[in-house]
Amino acid sequence: MEDHHLEPKIFACSQSEILAKKIAKYYGIKLGNVVVSRFSDGEFQPAFVESVRGRRIFIIGSTFPNSDNLMEMLLMLDAAKRASARHITAVIPYFGWARQDRKDKPRVAIGAKLVANLLQTAGATRIMTMDLHADQIQGFFEKPVDHLFASTLFLPYIKNLNLPNLTIASPDMGGSKRAYAYSKHLECDVVICYKQRLKANVISTMELIGDVENRHVIIVDDMIDTGGTLAKAAELMMEKGAISVRAICTHPILSGNAYERIENSKLLELIVSDTIPLKMESSKIKIVSCAPLFADVMHKVQDNKSISGQFLM
Repeated sequence: MEDHHLEPKIFACSQSEILAKKIAKYYGIKLGNVVVSRFSDGEFQPAFVESVRGRRIFIIGSTFPNSDNLMEMLLMLDAAKRASARHITAVIPYFGWARQDRKDKPRVAIGAKLVANLLQTAGATRIMTMDLHADQIQGFFEKPVDHLFASTLFLPYIKNLNLPNLTIASPDMGGSKRAYAYSKHLECDVVICYKQRLKANVISTMELIGDVENRHVIIVDDMIDTGGTLAKAAELMMEKGAISVRAICTHPILSGNAYERIENSKLLELIVSDTIPLKMESSKIKIVSCAPLFADVMHKVQDNKSISGQFLM
């Protein structure tokens, strides 16, 4: 029997269970059964409670720290490989450790490459992810990578706001390509923040390239960690005469006192996807789910159909 006539199975790592349930619902099948046994020292062992022999399976899990989340994905991949699954797709909505994508100073690891090697060694035959921190991380894999863009989710949201005088902003030089892609679809201007950091997560100076006076600004970025950059950017833009400032960030890492920082910032709202579960609710944070997009692409992969129509950027 041809393998794509067999229904695939979808499994969840524990950190992404809520999202995986949504994806499975959109896909139209029930989430597969996994049991995780835990030892008292913190070691754990996931086990599939149903046969996966000869099947295509999707294992859903974002690999944000702590490293147990990555370890659980690796153990699940290895278990699936040893249980004779035919195709094993690691669905990693947020690909953690991706900020270490090159040697930006002497004697450091290239963490993203290491993670890519680990995933392939563990048994992933395909990777599906969204808004990688750097596009070239795809090149760290020898297996096919489906790199989805969150713009597919966020562009309709922006269009529904019907904002006059819209301007898209990039919070740093590195995100300018993303900002230009959004502006092309929305046919609007772009401004860029130029920031200098003394060390990770600490900004020393920030300047604005471009004009935001009397404009509604939307800052786009791939992730929000401490929220420092966005809060500072929003404040700078309001000082320069912007009418309103919103931010769109795919991955809501939101560590440290990020929630407090967002609440107290000049941001009108922060729009994120659910690649990482929120730790708390906030009146300013709106979620646009990535579940329909992943379910749709998973269907196409299962049916050997082209997914290029999903790429707005």
